Amino acid sequence: MAGPVGSRLFDTPVRETTLSNGLRIVTETVPHVYSVALGIRVDSGSRDETDDQAGISHLLEHMLFKGTDRRTARQIAEELDGVGGQMDAFTSKEYAGYSARVLSEHVPLALDVIADMLRNSILDEDELELEKSVILEEYKSMEDAAEDYVHEVFQQLLWPEHPLGRPVIGVPAVIERLSRDDLRRHLNENYVPARLICVASGAVQHDEFVAAVARQFGDLRGNSLPRVLVPPVAGRESRLIHRPLEQAHFCMGTVSVSEQDPDRWPLRVLNLLLGGGMSSRLFQEIRESRGLCYSIGSEFATFREGGCFNVYADTSPEHLPEVRRLVGEELIKVADHGLTAAELERAKAQVRAGTLLSLEDTGSRMNRIARSMLYYGKVIPLSELVGFVEAVTLDDCRRVAADLIAGGEFAFAAIGPFGEGGK
Repeated sequence: MAGPVGSRLFDTPVRETTLSNGLRIVTETVPHVYSVALGIRVDSGSRDETDDQAGISHLLEHMLFKGTDRRTARQIAEELDGVGGQMDAFTSKEYAGYSARVLSEHVPLALDVIADMLRNSILDEDELELEKSVILEEYKSMEDAAEDYVHEVFQQLLWPEHPLGRPVIGVPAVIERLSRDDLRRHLNENYVPARLICVASGAVQHDEFVAAVARQFGDLRGNSLPRVLVPPVAGRESRLIHRPLEQAHFCMGTVSVSEQDPDRWPLRVLNLLLGGGMSSRLFQEIRESRGLCYSIGSEFATFREGGCFNVYADTSPEHLPEVRRLVGEELIKVADHGLTAAELERAKAQVRAGTLLSLEDTGSRMNRIARSMLYYGKVIPLSELVGFVEAVTLDDCRRVAADLIAGGEFAFAAIGPFGEGGK
């Protein structure tokens, strides 16, 4: 994006420091804000687990909130609340994150709480059994939410023999038998300096932040195991799962490009125009023109080894075959005839606006920086990212659409009232 807006806002300077033990620190000072969004990212997620560890990353994330040598679980929950701060955590397929948002004067406290959790957690065996029960209830809740569960089933069908196909939450039978020693081993092998990135965005001064991080993590030691990357092979299976619902929820899609592939930019544009909002082709054609569903949209995800593209919709069971057919036809139309120049400009305008809006939130800024460091080892300027989208052509979009349908039949998962024999 050219012009004064891009030069003034897109590329706020960031500073990087690597401690002597290998832990990387990145800060972005944002003018005119009072808070700091800070986070520790652990470069290890569910895709790094073996089959007999499925769910250990997510379980460990939960257990790190259950008490340390210095703080009880209640004190961990209350300490940042007491100064008006916020803290949360997550586990994804490729990394885990621990984040806080506080006023600038409380950054040392936030770092102390997170470091205490990551370095001094007791991993109490009684708490572990309780937390296993919580996660198994979470698993049941996911299965009950058809819109969420159909996405998990779809990914299992798409990547049947690959860790990316497993749910982040894990497998109940494995979760039940994981031990305190398993968690301690996983912690020692993955929560090591080379796999940790500490990021802060907002009212932060770099040198002060580096000093605070060094006090908490400067003496941390440990070596990470090498990561083995294996590109996933696409599955094409279809599966219907019976649930006594009023609607059928389905996902259909295929493998796509990796996080490192330049075609992720035309894919982003294609996704916006095909099913990324109310003006998209799928929404207008299938919901607005035909009234065949309430929700419909497309989405894509990129990982180190590959990616996926899928369409989700809910519809009455009798309309399912027609909606499935229409989704395929829209993809074929783009592959055969491409997009219009007006559509392409609309998508680029959406990207520009979305980028500017994301700058208003320090949490979004921090998350973007952390992700850039995880995947590229550096912070890619926002103006450069927007420039990649601006360079996308109509031919690029048509080529990417053709690649998506080149493999033939998509993986397909549906949950709904199909009868007991539907599973």
